[in-house]
Amino acid sequence: MSVKETGTGYAISVQDVTKVYRLYEKPIDRLKESVSISHKNYHRDFYALNGLSFSVKKGETVGIIGTNGSGKSTILKIITGVLTPTSGNVEVNGKISALLELGAGFNMDYTGIENIYMNGTMMGYTKKEMDAKLQDILDFAEIGDFVYQPVKTYSSGMFVRLAFALAINVDPEILIVDEALSVGDVFFQSKCYRRMEEIRKSGTTILMVTHDMGSIIKYCDRVVLLNKGEFIAEGAPGRVVDMYKKILAGKLDALMKELEAERRRKKNAALDGEAKDGNRAGSGNRAWGGGADQADSSVNRAIGSACRDGQAGSSETAVQEGNTAVEMSDFSGGMDLEGASGKDSGSSLMKSNMTINPDRTEYGDGRAEIYDLGLLDARGNVTNLLLKGELFTIKECIRFHADIQAPIFTYTIKDKKGTELTGTNTLYEGADIRPVKKGDEYVVEFTQKMNLQGGEYLLSMSCTGFEMGEHVVYHRLYDVTSITVISNKNTVGVYDMESQVKAEKRKAE
Repeated sequence: MSVKETGTGYAISVQDVTKVYRLYEKPIDRLKESVSISHKNYHRDFYALNGLSFSVKKGETVGIIGTNGSGKSTILKIITGVLTPTSGNVEVNGKISALLELGAGFNMDYTGIENIYMNGTMMGYTKKEMDAKLQDILDFAEIGDFVYQPVKTYSSGMFVRLAFALAINVDPEILIVDEALSVGDVFFQSKCYRRMEEIRKSGTTILMVTHDMGSIIKYCDRVVLLNKGEFIAEGAPGRVVDMYKKILAGKLDALMKELEAERRRKKNAALDGEAKDGNRAGSGNRAWGGGADQADSSVNRAIGSACRDGQAGSSETAVQEGNTAVEMSDFSGGMDLEGASGKDSGSSLMKSNMTINPDRTEYGDGRAEIYDLGLLDARGNVTNLLLKGELFTIKECIRFHADIQAPIFTYTIKDKKGTELTGTNTLYEGADIRPVKKGDEYVVEFTQKMNLQGGEYLLSMSCTGFEMGEHVVYHRLYDVTSITVISNKNTVGVYDMESQVKAEKRKAE
């Protein structure tokens, strides 16, 4: 396997790394081997990794995928220094923050604050640097005064929230993530994914391991595929995920033959190019199993970027949720969703029976206010729990603080990674909203059938409009509440096509 040269452009370089474990049938065999005069072996070697090589460029997001036991977590632990390779070399250029086993470095007798400073010191930060980061960590963790209590008194949820907040808010140059994004409730998970996206866009190098192929395609520029400690391929997320599915289907041998045939075609093409143009063959960068040229790697990265960006949704959603360029500011009116004041007070409000996101984003110019909202099931109950296959209603109550010519009411349902799954608005639906006056109040209902799979989702809603050809946001509530869909039958993907299945045995002629 060819190895790329380590240079200033690389954050991580893994060169021919092998990790071998000695496995003994009985505990006594270890002692027998250590005292054997003839040096007899009582063990067998297990290769967790075998000659693995790959590199991660600075600012790149690379995913590692493979079946259980393929060596994914092992290579992350070697890169972070938790394990030592049997042979080979790993070079890291940058300060690492690792999300491996959340809280693994915590002292259970220390308080949350003491653990934050202790772990910061272990990462190489000074006390002054940690002082500057402390408030961001506490705000993200949202565990309140428990941060001054010993972590052994924490619930499991509080523990992982603090560990995640610490690892992800220290501005790392390199972030290592191993199946650590699904912690806490749906609101906290959504915040974690948003923070991951912010870190990625800021230029932080990210190396992640996950079984969630949606995250791989959304976030990664490039993906490395492993199987039983062996390197199989690397390249654009979409294509490598397809290879992974072939392995899951038991078609590894066929996949290896395809990769070998492709490697030969590329090698022959490179030789033909040399003969015709007198140009030197490519630099030896690998793609799909070795031997592709630099241009091919660039194409793979471009495809990966296109696959990732393709998850962002259609530009039409700009109308739905005000995603066009709008200067965000705190809405001066302020929607008091935890406890309304004035004439909105009391339990008559739908929101008093809803789970409202305390970390929601809220903005707009204040000319309209969504002062109440609710999810109604098929029986008219206000609830966050909905049954798959039943009708449900999204209800918004809006008060206007100024005259508006043509307001548009919207909603969008997203998964916890922020991918828009569905939504609509009164403009799309042809609902004619007449000019409204200051002081008017409207109740808007969207009724539809719940076809999403069982799981947790996030609901956003807004009141927007167009003025002089410009899109204006009057009030927007981003991830304001959750939707939990209960299902006794899930299908593939995020929604159910409601297929009608018919199967009959053909009669012999």
